[in-house]
Amino acid sequence: MSLRQYEYALAVAEEGSVTAAAELLRVAQPSVSQQIRSLERELGVKLFTRTPTGLVPTKIGRAFLREAEVAVSASRRARATARAGADELVGELVVAVQMGLGTRQLPAALGALRRHFPRLEVTVFEEPNPAELERLGRRDVVDLALVALPCEENGVAAHHLGDEEFVVVLGAGHRLLAKDQVDLRELEGEPWVRFDRDSALDAVLRDVLRDHGLTPTTIARVSQAATAVRWASHGLGVTLVPASAVPHGHEHLARPVSPVVSQPVVAAIRRGAGPAETALLELLLQETWHKSAFYAPVT
Repeated sequence: MSLRQYEYALAVAEEGSVTAAAELLRVAQPSVSQQIRSLERELGVKLFTRTPTGLVPTKIGRAFLREAEVAVSASRRARATARAGADELVGELVVAVQMGLGTRQLPAALGALRRHFPRLEVTVFEEPNPAELERLGRRDVVDLALVALPCEENGVAAHHLGDEEFVVVLGAGHRLLAKDQVDLRELEGEPWVRFDRDSALDAVLRDVLRDHGLTPTTIARVSQAATAVRWASHGLGVTLVPASAVPHGHEHLARPVSPVVSQPVVAAIRRGAGPAETALLELLLQETWHKSAFYAPVT
């Protein structure tokens, strides 16, 4: 068995077909089919079964693929560590981020990382809810995660980067734009643009509304912070997002709130992390993690 065979099997499981897996891997379809058959012969088990919707792993296949994913991830980190030098860092870095956190800081840090190490391949997953982030962590495919709460798993180190302060976004011409800061109680009766019910952002908003005795009318639910801001800017309702998640050109519609609403931002990486995630962590620590870096009200 080879790690390449593991990678082929993982691609088939992800894509649901040999053809799509071959396109993803940029290899010929017969090569993928041959390697999967060879792997199944060597293991003496059937890894996939054909269904009307495509190829799906068997029960034994799912158990095998979990371990194969761990092996492939470990091999990737080992290669990156072995080839890391003062002027070169190659391999793959997988980053997961809780939706709405580090919207400006993470791209800036990743841009600096790629400029220093252009041969490093970076993949980023933005996940809307903590359960999905936890699932990715259990699969051992994430090198660094940005989350709102410290990770307590063994073997994971949590680094507090700073705090994301939340701002309310109002529609153009809204009466509260005349204020430099909005008291949350002044939002009573406002319609709200909210987020998917199982998302971390909606959990923050739900807690804020409950703690301040607000009974919101939900006008819409969206999946992205930037979408919520744009909808709010057109007067559909107000929304509450991390300050760094306010897209360029909409800052004049954002106001800090009183009492302050904030979340800690934590970078979770494995203890004894490799050079790629260590380099990214150092860059993230250099970023500014407070509201005033992004919010400048127009007076």
